[in-house]
Amino acid sequence: MTFTLTVHEPASEGARAFLAAPEKQLLIDGVWRKAEDGETFPSHDPATGQHLADLARATAADVDEAVAAARRALTSPTWKGMTPSARGKLLWRIADLIESHVDELAELETLDQGKSFKTGRFGEIPASAEQFRYYAGFATKILGQTIPTSIAYQPQGKQIFAYTTREPVGVVAAITPWNSPMLMAAMKLAPALAAGCTVVLKPAEETSLTAIRLGELMIEAGLPAGVVNIVTGFGEDVGAALTAHPDIDKVAFTGSTEVGKLIVRAAQGNLKKLTLELGGKSPAIILSDADMALAIPGVARGIFANSGQVCVAGSRIYAHRSVYEEVVERLAATAGGMTLGHGLDPKVDLGPLVNRKQADRVAAFIDEGKSDGAEIAVGGRQEGETGAFYLPTVVTSVRPDMRMMREEIFGPVAAVTPFDEIEEALAFANDSPYGLAGSVWTQDLSSAHRVAAAVKAGTIWINCHSYFSPELPKGGHKQSGWGYENGGQGLENYLETKTVCAVI
Repeated sequence: MTFTLTVHEPASEGARAFLAAPEKQLLIDGVWRKAEDGETFPSHDPATGQHLADLARATAADVDEAVAAARRALTSPTWKGMTPSARGKLLWRIADLIESHVDELAELETLDQGKSFKTGRFGEIPASAEQFRYYAGFATKILGQTIPTSIAYQPQGKQIFAYTTREPVGVVAAITPWNSPMLMAAMKLAPALAAGCTVVLKPAEETSLTAIRLGELMIEAGLPAGVVNIVTGFGEDVGAALTAHPDIDKVAFTGSTEVGKLIVRAAQGNLKKLTLELGGKSPAIILSDADMALAIPGVARGIFANSGQVCVAGSRIYAHRSVYEEVVERLAATAGGMTLGHGLDPKVDLGPLVNRKQADRVAAFIDEGKSDGAEIAVGGRQEGETGAFYLPTVVTSVRPDMRMMREEIFGPVAAVTPFDEIEEALAFANDSPYGLAGSVWTQDLSSAHRVAAAVKAGTIWINCHSYFSPELPKGGHKQSGWGYENGGQGLENYLETKTVCAVI
C-alpha cells in the first residue's frame, strides 16, 4: 500500500468562502450568534492538523434558548400553518441547494472528517439531498383514518363517529455522529421536518462544519426561524443538556451503544421518545460457491470504506474453509493496493481517521490482539505526522472471545475466520451483542435467503454490503439500537396518533 500526504486546499469557491470566516456560531431562532459565555473550540483537518475554524461552544443556557425557540416555532403560524404541499416544496428546495453546493459540501466534509472527496462528492452528499427529496413526498401523505366502531352504548338515536389524526411528536433533539456528518443530519432532519416537528441539531464536536453550512442553506431555502436550531459543542455539555431537557419530546441519536444507554437513562425524566442507531459488529459470510470477483471487492468496500468508520462495517468476515486462504490472500492484496493520503487528493482511496485519538484506539485493539495470538496479514500500523492514518488491516488467527471480535473497532480492520458448515458460520455471526447488519456471499439462492433469515440483524445484504437508499429501513436489533430510520418507518418516528371519538 502507498501512503503519500500532499496538502490540498479546497477548489470550490464556496468552501474557500466558508472557511474564510473562521468563527462559526450557533443558530438559534433564525439568528447566528455566539455562545452565551463566548467560548469556542477548534476544528482541525485530521490529515494535516491544519486549523479550519473555531466553533461556538454551546452551554446549557444556549440549549435552553434553542429548545425554547423550537417550542415557539412548533406552534407558530408560519410553521404549524404551513400547508403540507408547501412543506414538501421547502424540503425539495433544501435538496436542490445541497445538490447545487455538492462540491463545496464534499470538500468541507473531507477537510473536517478526513474521508476521501469522492466518498462525499459521489456518495454521501447526493444521498443527503435524496433524503430531503424522499421525505418531501411524504409531507402530503400523512393521513388519519375513519374507524367504524363496535360501541353500542351511545344515547338512543345517536351515532358514533371515530377517526384518527397524525400530529408531529414535537421538539426533537437530533444528535449526530462524526463518521458521516452531513448524511446522518439529513436522515434525521428530513423526516422530522416532513412530519411538522421542530429540531435542535447537535452535530458531533469533531465534525460540525457541514451542519453549519446546511443551516445556512436551509435559511436560504426559506425555513422559518426556530424550526431548526444548531448548537455546537461537546457531548458532556450540549448532548447531556438536550437529552435531559424537560421540553424535548424526542431524541434521535446515532452513535455508540455506551452513549445510547446514557441517553435512555437521561430520557426517563419526561419519558422522551427515542430512536437510537447504535454500535455494530457486522458479519460478512462468504460461502464456498461465492463469486470471488464480486465478493472480494464487495467485502473490502464493506470494511475499508471511510477507513472503516461506518456503523455497518463488515469487520467480522467468515469464509468457508475451501475458500478461506483465497479470501485472506486476495483481501490482503486489495488492502495492500490502496493509497492513503489527504482526502482531497484525487489519487487517494482512504483518508485519515477522524483524529489521532481514534487511530490510537484502533492501534490498541491491534496491539492487544497480536499479544493474544492474532496474526497480521497486512497493515497493522499508524502513519502520518498527525498519527491519524491507519493502514487497512487484515487479521487472522482470531478467537471469538478476543476483544477485537466483541467490540466495535471503528477502523479499517477486517478479521477473517474459517468455517466448515453454514450452521457454524451462523453461530459465529450471531455470537455478538450487536445486530445492526450483515452480508452473505453466495450464488445459491436458497442458501442466500436462509442465511439472511437466520442472521439476527436489522439489515442483511446478499452479494453486496453497505448499500443504502432513503426508502430502505435502517435500524438495529439487540444492542444496536431502537427503532428504524428511512422509509415510511422513518417518518413514524416523528409522528403521534390522536384518536377522536364523537357522539353525533
